[in-house]
Amino acid sequence: MKKADPRLMLIMSMTVFGTLGLFVRNIPVSSGELALYRAVLAALLIGVYLLVSRQKIPFARIKKEVPLLLLSGAAMGVNWILLFEAYRYTSVSVATLSYYFAPVIVTLVCPILFHEKLTGKKFLCFVMSTLLEVITGIGDTRGSDDLKGILFGLGAAVFYATVILLNKSIHQVEGIHRTFLQFLSAIVVLIPYVLSTNGITLSSLNAVGWVNLLIVGLVHTGITY
Repeated sequence: MKKADPRLMLIMSMTVFGTLGLFVRNIPVSSGELALYRAVLAALLIGVYLLVSRQKIPFARIKKEVPLLLLSGAAMGVNWILLFEAYRYTSVSVATLSYYFAPVIVTLVCPILFHEKLTGKKFLCFVMSTLLEVITGIGDTRGSDDLKGILFGLGAAVFYATVILLNKSIHQVEGIHRTFLQFLSAIVVLIPYVLSTNGITLSSLNAVGWVNLLIVGLVHTGITY
């Protein structure tokens, strides 16, 4: 069976992920709580997939990279919290564009950390992304709330870039196993955060909220990641 084109899979994932904000706004829970539910639902989905496909995680082989996995999972959880806060303070489009500044950060850091060559194409993408971010930020900022949203989005981008950079240092763990363990790590980090802030408020969700939560957790996270 021919494998799917990785670039096509990435495009499809980012297309789906681009609609995340539209669903998040219909889930009336705190950003930390939403991040926790997102991680739990995605971990359950991938866990079932691993069981059905009888894939075992080779802990003996990957034990040296477990600390990096746990750290990247923690960064993923913080990244989600900041992103959801961005959606609450500014428009979905501005928050998403701020968040998509992450690849720009990766482009700048990779030549330093991994000695990757900064090609003309990469530099052009960096310039265009930076200009787009600045123009959009200036054009759509109408008050302090919008500025907060942009800053939260940029903060999320920093942690998203951190996840990407950490993943580049993880070589012994397959993609699906890596994602599953990162979700578990995010859950471990998010549970005490949620319990110490707003607590669990699932009972406040109506039917619309539940549907949107399931879509965010299973589709935008489990399947897309």
